[in-house]
Amino acid sequence: MKIDSEHLEILAVIVEKGGLTGGAAALGKSQPSVSRSMALLESRVGLPLFEPGRRPLRPTELGQNLARLGGRIRAANQEAGQLIRRYQQGQAGRLRVGGSPFFMDGVVSTIVADFQNRSGGLEIEQSYGYAEALTASLRNGSLDLAILPLHPTQVPEGMDFVPLLAGRNVIACRAGHPLTRRKGITFSDIDSQTWIAPPSDSPLFRDLQRAVKSIGREEFRIGFSAGTLASILSVLAGSDSLTVLPYSVVFLARQRMQIDVLPLRIEHPDRQLGLMTAADRAMQPGLRQFVSFLVSEFHRLQNRIDHDLQVVRQRG
Repeated sequence: MKIDSEHLEILAVIVEKGGLTGGAAALGKSQPSVSRSMALLESRVGLPLFEPGRRPLRPTELGQNLARLGGRIRAANQEAGQLIRRYQQGQAGRLRVGGSPFFMDGVVSTIVADFQNRSGGLEIEQSYGYAEALTASLRNGSLDLAILPLHPTQVPEGMDFVPLLAGRNVIACRAGHPLTRRKGITFSDIDSQTWIAPPSDSPLFRDLQRAVKSIGREEFRIGFSAGTLASILSVLAGSDSLTVLPYSVVFLARQRMQIDVLPLRIEHPDRQLGLMTAADRAMQPGLRQFVSFLVSEFHRLQNRIDHDLQVVRQRG
């Protein structure tokens, strides 16, 4: 026997409110409409749902049990409606975000924490990769958003790219490093230093090679190499080694670690950190909110970095 679930919901409200008038008011329906629904339900069931001649209305045992089931249906419908509204408002769902490891750990993770403190229920699933792998994941739909450094000419076909942060690298060291106490430091002062190297397949490793070439050397002595930003920062803070890092990563790391920057200008990478999405895929509400938040936060970060870089240059 198939029963209209809406009729069961109406029955539940009538029993809860103690009569047709209260039930109709709670449902936003007219009393005649509610009465017709109950007549249809009783006809379908073939048994009375209310004890005859009782005022106020008193449900029969069957009516009470059906009302209990109707209450569950009503609660489930209300919960479903709330869930749909949360998705529509970008307050629920899962975002699959991938990006370049150092930027994800050193910059984006901090912004993600702020976003979740404000937005609540969105789940963000983070993964790592470089341009080729991230593009493939966006194409096959296993990734919603990629955060990576690119030159405008490198944006793959079928992808949209929103630049966020200018490419700026610096030579980083521990706070209190002997070179930070020298006035008028030059490239010759770092000629014999030991370096910490990022992964050899990363764009940052090529940046390190260019930085060393800028002081007239083709080779450099690597004292430590690592695949994670955490390892590199730990060794950097505890040794006299140097490394090349994006200034945005150093800027945020300095808030929790004893890291400093040498006042030497090195060649900046010809690319920008930005957001890449598949052009043929519409953004879901949660992703739109996250992208909007990233754009706003990176704009603020860019302004803070510009100010901080002026201070570093004045030291030199």
